Amino acid sequence: MARSFDVVVIGAGPAGYVAAIRCAQLGLRTACIDRWVNEAGEPAPGGTCLNVGCIPSKALLQSSELYVQACEHFSEHGITVNGLSVDLERMQTRKQQVVKQLTDGVASLFKANHIAWLQGTGTVVSGTAVEFCAHANPDRRETLKTNNVILASGSQPIALDAAPIDGERIVDSSGALAFTEVPKRLGIIGAGVIGLELGSVWQRLGSEVVLLEAQDEFLPAADHQIAHEAFKTFSQQKLDIRLGARVVSTQRSKKQVTVNYQHGDEEHQLKVDYLVVAVGRRPYTENLFSPASELLLDERGFVDVDEYCSTNLPGVYAVGDVVRGPMLAHKGSEEGVAVAEYIASGHKHVVNRETIPSVIYTHPEIAWVGATEQELRAKGVAAHAGTFPLTASGRAKAMGATTGMVKILADAGTDRVLGAHIIAPMASELIAELVVAMEFSASSEDLARTIHAHPTLSEVVHEAALAVDGRPIHMVARKRSGPK
Repeated sequence: MARSFDVVVIGAGPAGYVAAIRCAQLGLRTACIDRWVNEAGEPAPGGTCLNVGCIPSKALLQSSELYVQACEHFSEHGITVNGLSVDLERMQTRKQQVVKQLTDGVASLFKANHIAWLQGTGTVVSGTAVEFCAHANPDRRETLKTNNVILASGSQPIALDAAPIDGERIVDSSGALAFTEVPKRLGIIGAGVIGLELGSVWQRLGSEVVLLEAQDEFLPAADHQIAHEAFKTFSQQKLDIRLGARVVSTQRSKKQVTVNYQHGDEEHQLKVDYLVVAVGRRPYTENLFSPASELLLDERGFVDVDEYCSTNLPGVYAVGDVVRGPMLAHKGSEEGVAVAEYIASGHKHVVNRETIPSVIYTHPEIAWVGATEQELRAKGVAAHAGTFPLTASGRAKAMGATTGMVKILADAGTDRVLGAHIIAPMASELIAELVVAMEFSASSEDLARTIHAHPTLSEVVHEAALAVDGRPIHMVARKRSGPK
């Protein structure tokens, strides 16, 4: 007799496992199918994010930043360190321990919530049937009966014909997190979020890092003022970012990769020890559904969904990287929760895509939410901007981290906050206040009237809100209007 569930989730990344847990919390009989197997050959829930993305990269970013602090800044605090060196093997071991703790944690949550964790692959046959193929018995296929299906199969790195990945000298982001030696010279194709974070890790540990970015503009999705500050800062950190550099071919020898790229009308050549391809990600839909199911994909290969994450098949939903919108773990998780609650109660909840924060975990970090100044200008929306630099922050000076600023954009007529942009230490934490403010349709005046603890980095948010009206306290500025 076929096994039967209220919900079958395909994929156990941040979108899938969160959806499965929420479904189980709401009393639905839930199964979650996941194909991920770690380096040890063991099933490991958590998808790309926990296994080879968000978590391991942040572990290495933290380790490498501590090394830079010890090398370059401890002496400023009167701390002398002798015999400082990098034990990359131990660093990588710590990274893997962090990953395993978290993936084991997800497995424990599945067990605690009585979720059937099915280790293998799943293919949608219809809105009421999923074909499951277990890792343990790949020759046998089982049809699972279900009332609902949630597709959360995630994404995978985009391949580049000019730089085919061999897993040795030319690698993707996963390979770049697993180097067993610090490259003397590292090339990275792509100067976006992934390229900057990976470049930061290895530059801090001693690599000469060159990033080749095909676009002429640096971080075009970010506010231009923040992107300009970031480019200047990263260049000072000796990240060699070459814009308008289009890779046309590569040649690999035993110990080196030669990269041929074009800049304008000129052709250039770059020789590196390793090359990382970090040009973005695409939805993973291989064997996700049978052709007979007639599930619709859009023109870019994403599963086609409406604002409630419903597909064209009744009872089939899709969330996370496999659907439109930013490929961010927190966006996928919230979509998973929204779909679970709709299945259980019939209440439709739309994830507010206008308040999804984006973060780049460099040093300083970059974070933003809502509209950029250039977007508002292009739409003809009149807005006031308030900026405040970290150089005027007491806490930032005490930390020895005064590079960066906070920028808040507010509607010129209503004063409602339309966007916020930060380059600062812990910008990933600071942005949360602005996300909450925008969710509650707050004005810059609301933030300006909110008491912030002293001395904290969050005071910079407070001062930026005051600056929207031209009245920051700890910086001389031209007054914008009369007192409120």
